[in-house]
Amino acid sequence: MKLGYVSAIFPELKLNQLMEIAAGEGFGCIEVMCWPVGRAERKYAGVTHIDVTQFTKAQAEDVRAQVDRYRVGISALGYYPNILSSDRAQSRFFISHLKNVIRAAQLLGLPGINTFIGADPARNIEANFVAFMKVWPDIVRFAEDHDVRIGIEPCPMLYSWDEWPGGKNMAYSPTIWRRVFRAIPSKSFGLNYDPSHFVWQFMDYLAPLAEFRTKLFHVHAKDTKIDRAKLDDSGVLALGWHSPRIPGYGDVKWDQFFSTLREVGYDGPVCIEVEDESFGTSLAGRTRALRTARNMIAQHFTDSTQL
Repeated sequence: MKLGYVSAIFPELKLNQLMEIAAGEGFGCIEVMCWPVGRAERKYAGVTHIDVTQFTKAQAEDVRAQVDRYRVGISALGYYPNILSSDRAQSRFFISHLKNVIRAAQLLGLPGINTFIGADPARNIEANFVAFMKVWPDIVRFAEDHDVRIGIEPCPMLYSWDEWPGGKNMAYSPTIWRRVFRAIPSKSFGLNYDPSHFVWQFMDYLAPLAEFRTKLFHVHAKDTKIDRAKLDDSGVLALGWHSPRIPGYGDVKWDQFFSTLREVGYDGPVCIEVEDESFGTSLAGRTRALRTARNMIAQHFTDSTQL
C-alpha cells in the first residue's frame, strides 16, 4: 500500500505546490481533482488541479515531469458529480467531462479515476437503476477502451434537504454493489472504498472487504464522528448528527481496518481525505489536519517507502 492524500482540501494551490506538500510530508501519492474550471456546485467540488477539458500529450508530459521531479505519484484522477442527475443536459455534461477525465488518465498512464454513480434523490432505487443502465454501460466501455479503471465511492451523498430522501449516489451498500457489478461485469468497474460512509449508516465497514476484494481499486482514509446526543434527540431521519473527521478523530477502528485490508490482499493507494474543519479552514489549519492524519495513519505502513 502507498499513502497519499486527496487534493480537494487545497483548492487554491497548483499541482506543483501539491507535490511539494506531498514530498515534504512524506506522502507517496496524490488523488488529483479534475473538476471543470468554474463555480463549485458544493463544498469540496469544483477543484481543478489538472484541467482535462482539452488535455494534450504535451500537458501529460509536463505532469509526468512533475511526478518525476517530486517523486510523488498520482493515485487516480478524481471527479465526483451526479451522473444520474434528473437534469438531462446537466447529466450529459457530467458524462462528457468524465470521459475527458478518463482520456487524461490514459494519457498520464494512470490505472484509474474515481467518481460517483449518481442518483436522483426523488426517485427510488428501482427507478435509479433503470437510469443507471441507460448511461453507465457506455461509460464503462469507454473506460475499458482506454485501459482505465473506474472506482465508485460508496457515499450516499445525503447531507442536505435537497438530497433527501434517497441521496445523490445510489452505490452506497453491498446489496447495490452486487447488482451493479452483475449488470456490468467489467474488470474496469470497481470501488473507491471509504469506511467513513458506513459508520453513519450503521453498517459493518470490514465485512465487505473480503467479498469485494477484487473490486478494491482505491481507498479513502476519512473518519466520521457520530454525535450521540444529537442523534438521540433528532433520530436517524434527521440531518446534522454526524460529521467528517480526520482518521483517528472519529468512530472508525483503523487498526482493524488496515488489518483487514492486508488480510484481503489490498496493495493499492490509501489517500487521506480531509473534510474536518475542527483544525480551522485556513491553509495552515488544513495542512495541520493533513499532517495529524498522516501521523496517525503512518503507523500502519511498515516500510517508509510506502508513505
